[in-house]
Amino acid sequence: MEAMTTQSCEAFLEALSTKAAVPGGGGASALVGAVGVALGNMVGSLTVGKKKYAAVEEEMQRLNRESAALRARLEELVTADAEAFAPLSKAYGLPASTPEEQAHKAAVMEEALDRACAVPMDIMRTCCKAISLIEVYAAKGSVMAVSDAGVAAACCKAALQGASLNVFINTCSMTDRDKAESLNREAEELLATWCPRADKVFQDVMGRLK
Repeated sequence: MEAMTTQSCEAFLEALSTKAAVPGGGGASALVGAVGVALGNMVGSLTVGKKKYAAVEEEMQRLNRESAALRARLEELVTADAEAFAPLSKAYGLPASTPEEQAHKAAVMEEALDRACAVPMDIMRTCCKAISLIEVYAAKGSVMAVSDAGVAAACCKAALQGASLNVFINTCSMTDRDKAESLNREAEELLATWCPRADKVFQDVMGRLK
């Protein structure tokens, strides 16, 4: 499958608005997360090279390298989500008239559900890493771009929450309930830990602007 991030914004949004199976919420979440990371990186880019911020120069350069890697990963996950969901979409349409067909469909579904859960979990973990970087950008980066750090946090929180819904909708259908509950617990823990941290960045930025 061609990388979806090579499309124009207009083409991606047009595809997103149709009844086509992909792209969907998972890919949209990854893209929003990538936007958030890029905004954080922008704060860093506006900080490096400034005499006023010489004390954090090396730290900002490191954060920028890490942010670039996270953004690249989230861009990959936009397409990966579509690649993982397409087989699941087809699996739902498999015949199940006979016991043999039912068994085959169940096996194909379980494998497809496993893959369809793996990508949004990856999106969630990557967004959590991004939020940890944005915390530093907001605290130490250029005050001229502090609002962008707040937007970055909001984007990554939205991406984190959006990806979690794509985990939960797929674990609902998994027959391996132990694995499903393990994935649910991890997703819930990430939400419980990182959404408040993203909110704190946003509120701190708001407080500095008002």
